[in-house]
Amino acid sequence: MADVRQDVERYALRSTLLAPATAEQAFAVFTGALADWWVREYTWSGPEALAELGIEPKAGGMLYEIGPYGFRSDWGRVLTWDPPKRLVFTWQIGPDRVPVPDPARASEVEVLFLPDGSGQTRIEVEHRHFDRHGAAAEGYREALTAGWHELLSRYLDTLTRYDAESN
Repeated sequence: MADVRQDVERYALRSTLLAPATAEQAFAVFTGALADWWVREYTWSGPEALAELGIEPKAGGMLYEIGPYGFRSDWGRVLTWDPPKRLVFTWQIGPDRVPVPDPARASEVEVLFLPDGSGQTRIEVEHRHFDRHGAAAEGYREALTAGWHELLSRYLDTLTRYDAESN
């Protein structure tokens, strides 16, 4: 099982992991292979109907899923696209799993890819501003603490598999 450390505050969650990959590889898998590590049960389309899950690679790009019959749901917007160092995006999914169209009412995720000098990369994921989700903010942060642990464990497993395949 992946080693994902987590620290929580009332309206923020920080997860840290060490990836056996360069920052370039880690960034590429995080942003370009989302469908390979994201939990398909966490999508609106569900595991059987999900066709695509992705991030448009630019500031202003959307985080999206495409489901059956071309159904598309945008669930975040890229605020900062700085490969292979930093990615920041809005999290426009409410505590009730309903889309949040107004980014001012959405939480935010920042991902830092920090090379450690040994060919590995420390990855820090901060999901912050849960208070923007209203009364359910603390419960939502608690739920996403487990959610992010699962996502990042799967991400690390995927990254390790990609690394093994490329060697």
